[in-house]
Amino acid sequence: MKFPKPAYRIGRILVLLFCLTGSFACGRNETRSLEEELDTDIRNRKIYERQKEARIDKLRSLLRVTGLSPRQEFEINARLCQEFWKYKLDSAIRYAERNLAIARELHDRGAGIATSLHLAQLYSFSGKSLETKEILDTMNRASLPDSLRATYYQTYSLLYGHYAAISNQTRYNRLIRLYEDSTDLVLDTASFEYRSRAVGPLVERGELEEARTQLFRLLEEAGEETPRYAQIACGLGSLYQKLGDERRARQYYMLSAKADVRNATKENASFQELARMSYAAGNLSDAFKYAQAAIEDAQFSNVQFRTAQMAELYSIINAAYQAKEARAKSKLQHYILLISLLSAVLAVLFVYLYQQLRKLSRTQIELSRANASLRQLNDELADKNRELSESNDLKEQYIARFFDLCSLYIDKMDGYRKSLYRLAQNRQFDELYKRLKSTSMMENEVDELYKNFDAVFLNLYPTFVADFNALLADEERIRLRPGELLNKELRIYALLRLGITDSSKIAAFLRCSLSTVYNYRTRMRNRASVSKEEFERRISEIGNSMEKEGS
Repeated sequence: MKFPKPAYRIGRILVLLFCLTGSFACGRNETRSLEEELDTDIRNRKIYERQKEARIDKLRSLLRVTGLSPRQEFEINARLCQEFWKYKLDSAIRYAERNLAIARELHDRGAGIATSLHLAQLYSFSGKSLETKEILDTMNRASLPDSLRATYYQTYSLLYGHYAAISNQTRYNRLIRLYEDSTDLVLDTASFEYRSRAVGPLVERGELEEARTQLFRLLEEAGEETPRYAQIACGLGSLYQKLGDERRARQYYMLSAKADVRNATKENASFQELARMSYAAGNLSDAFKYAQAAIEDAQFSNVQFRTAQMAELYSIINAAYQAKEARAKSKLQHYILLISLLSAVLAVLFVYLYQQLRKLSRTQIELSRANASLRQLNDELADKNRELSESNDLKEQYIARFFDLCSLYIDKMDGYRKSLYRLAQNRQFDELYKRLKSTSMMENEVDELYKNFDAVFLNLYPTFVADFNALLADEERIRLRPGELLNKELRIYALLRLGITDSSKIAAFLRCSLSTVYNYRTRMRNRASVSKEEFERRISEIGNSMEKEGS
């Protein structure tokens, strides 16, 4: 069957809109999932650092082997230096310096030059520009092996790039570009490094689609969550920023940051870019979180140019975040003051209404004799009842719950009375005596009372159990049985939270002895992770924020 052309076109448009909407929703869900995974990785950074340290300790143990030759020590030191690279620069420098001494002892010119260049790069990352320049100036470029020429030029590029970042000067950009071009000229065109560097010129020439294609190929080749993967993903994030696609830029920066965290790579740029993007979007919480991670990584690894890059941004974000927190705190204080004033007004209003109700009850006889006065007082009563109903919806909810429970108990008692009446009417005196003697009904009603109390209390203070456990030592925390809302210990402190401090009243409500209440309170204070005075005070403050929201 063929559709008319207009209907066909409308159908195609609807399908296209549906696909675009679905794609956008999937993209947002993917970004949210990446954010959650990255947040988890940030919290678990110590785990990845311990894994890194374990690999390093395993290599260090090789240095303690008896009879180790200088050449073997050199190889182990080189591996250790590679592990510490972009992790702890000071340690990497120490092993590189030791290898330089070994190369000189062995009179190995090639190893000495390679180690000197590696050491110069480490010095540059750690902010030792003079030491880097001194090493490079002592080298004869013409006598360098072909395999090290690219490293030589790249080290000069790093030197000027890092110094420009630290000193905030742009006059070195021409030298940086010059040495970058020299590096590209001597690199193997088939190498991963050359192909990754070739993306920069593509971007500069405006060939963004070709740059994206090359980056995706390199990303697939790098392997998921490797240091190379982090580098290429960061490049894709930068490219998508140039294309104006902030969502995809954020995704790839997060993928890069995840790979850096899982590889314990402390010299990274992704957290810095995520902090900038979050700050620009007005998301101060994320901006502060990522800026904090970036500055901590830079300080941990002693990468001076990263610290210099982050210092100003971090101070701006930190100031804005602290200002936001101060505003939130001030607003909270205003709300608390307003709630206190409203509570005082409500208390006065309740007293006033109570007095009016008593006055109305005393004048009922007069109202029956005067229709005009009756109408006037009825209107006044309606007005006061309306004011009462509008004053606090939350309290009306629990008053209604109370009346429902009273009605339920009355119905239960009436049913019980009728059953006893039938037994007496049928002269089943043994069964009647048995029921009168049994306490099961009372126990069931007490249990029902406690269940209703637990439900009402936890509706008022839903986080009470978790907040209470937070005040106890880890091994002393209360674990409720399945289906149990509160136990006797928690009910004691629930009553205390409600302002019932008289132990005799608590004992009467919980149907236990006064000494039992004292023992429970003493035992819980001894299990607290804070002082006894602090424990009681903190209990009385549980749920304050929930009360504010409820009001």
